[in-house]
Amino acid sequence: MAEERLQKVLGAAGIASRRASEELISAGRVEVNGEVAQLGRKVDPQHDVVTVDGERVNIDPDRVYLMLNKPRGVLTTVDDPEGRPTVMDLINLSQRLYPVGRLDQDTEGLLLLTNDGELTNALTHPSYGVERTYVALVPGPVRKRTLAELRQGVELEDGLAKPLRARVLETQRSKSLLEIVMTEGKKREVRRMLGGLDLHVERLARVSYGGVELGDLRQGKWRFLTQPEIARLHEAVSGGRRPRAERSGARRPPKAGGQGGTR
Repeated sequence: MAEERLQKVLGAAGIASRRASEELISAGRVEVNGEVAQLGRKVDPQHDVVTVDGERVNIDPDRVYLMLNKPRGVLTTVDDPEGRPTVMDLINLSQRLYPVGRLDQDTEGLLLLTNDGELTNALTHPSYGVERTYVALVPGPVRKRTLAELRQGVELEDGLAKPLRARVLETQRSKSLLEIVMTEGKKREVRRMLGGLDLHVERLARVSYGGVELGDLRQGKWRFLTQPEIARLHEAVSGGRRPRAERSGARRPPKAGGQGGTR
């Protein structure tokens, strides 16, 4: 892709109108590759890093970032030789996208998909410690001792599984809702970890990844990420300020067919 003037690129990316983009640049609020940009600056959308007020923005029209609320029973894979439903069956786009990590077949909730391989590798690599938040529905009240054991970590056949944080969100009648924050993506790690403490998982959903929240997006539906959400993912792997996750109020597994959210 040929270089284009910065204000045109910002306008095409939906950051601001051409006139407003010029004002942002004149005010010194736009940087290219770490340097304050000047009016008339040209950029390569596929290679240059542009930030506005310190937040990275996506200026490459060929890069796609979206979230899907994955239902149970759907495979996190691009295709399946057995013909079972996959997450790609729920997304009607011409671009070739790939899931960021995996959710097992019985787990629902937030799944990110993109064609940005570099960001995908960083988000899924354990060394970056990117936070993933899950809510798990388990039977019975969870004793304080069991919660303490969970926080200390559970030894599995492939090593210690230890949450970054864990708490009981709610206990009603014969069920409890747990919130668990992990920084790795081992296969069925949350289920196996809870199973090691004799907590049978009746329902499991991921509600946040790298500071990006599922919100009220309905099951089986998807939407494009906003510029701030894309910036949050880059922040999560930048080694700098960690993304701020919403922690107020109880999170529940997303309701199938519930109201709200764009599709």
